[in-house]
Amino acid sequence: MALQELKVNKLRTFLSLFGITIGIFCIIGVLATVDSLKRKVQSDIQSFGNNTIYIDKWEYSGGENYPWWKYYKRPVPTYNEMKFLKERSQLASNICFFLSTNANLTYDENILTNINIYGITEEFNSIQNIEMEYGRYLNESEFLHGTPTVVIGYKNAENLFGSPERAIDKEVSFSGKRVTIVGVIKKQGQSMVGGFDYDQSVITSYRFYASIYNTKRGDPFIMVQAKPTVSSVALVDELRGVMRQIRRIGPNQEENFSLNDVNLLGEQINGFFASVNLGGWAIAGLSLIVGAFGVANIMFVTVRERTSQIGLKKALGAKSKTILTEFLIESAFLCVIGGLMGLLLVWILTKALGTVLPFPIFIAPNIIFLAMSICIILGILSGIIPAAIAAKMDPVVAIRTK
Repeated sequence: MALQELKVNKLRTFLSLFGITIGIFCIIGVLATVDSLKRKVQSDIQSFGNNTIYIDKWEYSGGENYPWWKYYKRPVPTYNEMKFLKERSQLASNICFFLSTNANLTYDENILTNINIYGITEEFNSIQNIEMEYGRYLNESEFLHGTPTVVIGYKNAENLFGSPERAIDKEVSFSGKRVTIVGVIKKQGQSMVGGFDYDQSVITSYRFYASIYNTKRGDPFIMVQAKPTVSSVALVDELRGVMRQIRRIGPNQEENFSLNDVNLLGEQINGFFASVNLGGWAIAGLSLIVGAFGVANIMFVTVRERTSQIGLKKALGAKSKTILTEFLIESAFLCVIGGLMGLLLVWILTKALGTVLPFPIFIAPNIIFLAMSICIILGILSGIIPAAIAAKMDPVVAIRTK
């Protein structure tokens, strides 16, 4: 009977359901986009290392009144400080030193400009868990002796050699030094939160890096990962005490280093996405209210048009709750149709945005379930008054109605 109403009164039904369609489109569209973006950002944050503290002269919090001049004057972390932390820390599972600079990467006549050169120590891969697409990662002997070997990013290998697998055992040069490629890093994609750009990187050992560049430059920092049973808060407390001891900072003196907790960055991101979701719900709520009035209007008209049918059914023995249930199901069904139309629009939108945005958008099953549940509940609420009127009709009076 609901489908018959759609066929007979196409324009009226479409206009009435349009509000439901737009409301569900807003809900699913916002939730799906935000959820996909959130997953991408969380994945990028995890690339910084799980339960990891970054010891740096810079504070990562940022903000409008960020006192960069204060942090600029601080001393940078050093390799010797990392060694001291390894000796004194009881709560850390992995500690590594990191430096970076930019240089041109050359192979024959091919030149890649402004490539990231990363100098790292042995435990970097334990914190970052770099996956190799071809070849292998740097081994212990190469770290110990600082041999001229590197692993390079997928995009670098593709740009230099056409096919990334051809990069293995090739010799390239940067900053006047020739190095041998032993591995190609698996393609990572563009990061939404900065961090390490592995696709356009060249990774080598700290000792080889130090033989070329000044280690007091290149924004060095120390990465410290907590043991599995240790919280980041406990690790921060321990590192603060050890670093104050290393730098001989008195009890009343201000610290000249920052301990940046990656977990706090994730919490800040979650708070931001919660606000975005709230805005999406507000916009969708207005559309759904308009749509609910539209469905209620359809149901009032439907009850009036079927008054004689209702009277005949009740005269033949149909109970009031049966009539009530019939109209509530029809109202919910109309809202579900509007919701499916909104879902179709979102699916088209995800296909279009997927080719533009740097991350894929997908509609999670729980979002679809939520949207359909809202449609059913909204349909029942929209049809409850018309259905109640139909259920209370006197069969004799209703049959006589034309």
